[in-house]
Amino acid sequence: MKEIRKTARDLMAGFCRVCPVCNGKACAGEVPGMGGLGTGSAFMANVQALARHTFNMRLVHDITEPDTSAELLGMKLSMPVLAAPIGGVSFNMGGKRTEEEYITAIIDGCKRGGLVGCTGDGVPPFIHEAAFAAITAAGGHGIPFVKPWEDAELFEKLDKAKATGAQVIGMDIDAAGLITLRKMGRPVSPKPLEKLREIIARTGARFIVKGVMTMEDAQLAKQAGAHAIVVSNHGGRVLDHTPGTADVLPGIAAEMKGKLEIIVDGGVRTGADVLKMLALGADAVMIGRPFSIAAMGGLTDGVASYIESLRTELMQAMVMTGTRSLGKLPEGLLHKN
Repeated sequence: MKEIRKTARDLMAGFCRVCPVCNGKACAGEVPGMGGLGTGSAFMANVQALARHTFNMRLVHDITEPDTSAELLGMKLSMPVLAAPIGGVSFNMGGKRTEEEYITAIIDGCKRGGLVGCTGDGVPPFIHEAAFAAITAAGGHGIPFVKPWEDAELFEKLDKAKATGAQVIGMDIDAAGLITLRKMGRPVSPKPLEKLREIIARTGARFIVKGVMTMEDAQLAKQAGAHAIVVSNHGGRVLDHTPGTADVLPGIAAEMKGKLEIIVDGGVRTGADVLKMLALGADAVMIGRPFSIAAMGGLTDGVASYIESLRTELMQAMVMTGTRSLGKLPEGLLHKN
């Protein structure tokens, strides 16, 4: 991973510093790029909110090979982790890799590691075209995300997404605030309940609504027919001064757990972070920037290496907290501050 990160740092110069600690401080306001919007406080809040939670160490047990496997939306995973939908290599990551190279690395690396990669969307057609081609080539092993465009473009892309063979499709409604899209003359917009219900029904696949930060939106997503939500502030890239996802997740999970599947992203960097989010109520976790760095720095092998590193960290955290299986977390896994 050290070599992969060094290569990524060289290739992403001017767009991402590949900091030792990815916390949003050095890249505040760098959108386009990999930073957070405005002051960068929303990006930083994600990292800070997760860091406030600490583990209770438990070592009087016989657990040495914990079970990290999980099932999500009918998909069997080696860990409850997805690579978040990120695209736009040319204007967010420096363009030293092509869109095709990047997204193929994400999809194929995740498939090799027993996970599922998600793909992004954007104004230039090559972003979604490369994404859909990678999923198709992987036999439908991926989750295509489409942005909340106006009807004609939205439904055309959803039809193409389904044609990849993917069993799950998503829409990142949090992309409604992306300034990069406005600058390109193609604004996206929020979707009211009835429109969201129409979109999900028309898609006819398991559907993820990404960008839920309140109980009200979680309930509306459920009413619209969503099968899963992603508690997400889009990595702090769409609205300054939002809370960290680890702060809002427990409240949403307390009400919505079991009614639909709850995924969360934001500030997740290590296997220990994955375990924290699960303990806070998530069914699965999305990871964004670290996967991008791995793909830029080492392509498919880089993504596979990051997954293996993540699994090692997760297993270590499970052993050190007395967690035998992710399907049944022990009481009191997190320390009460």
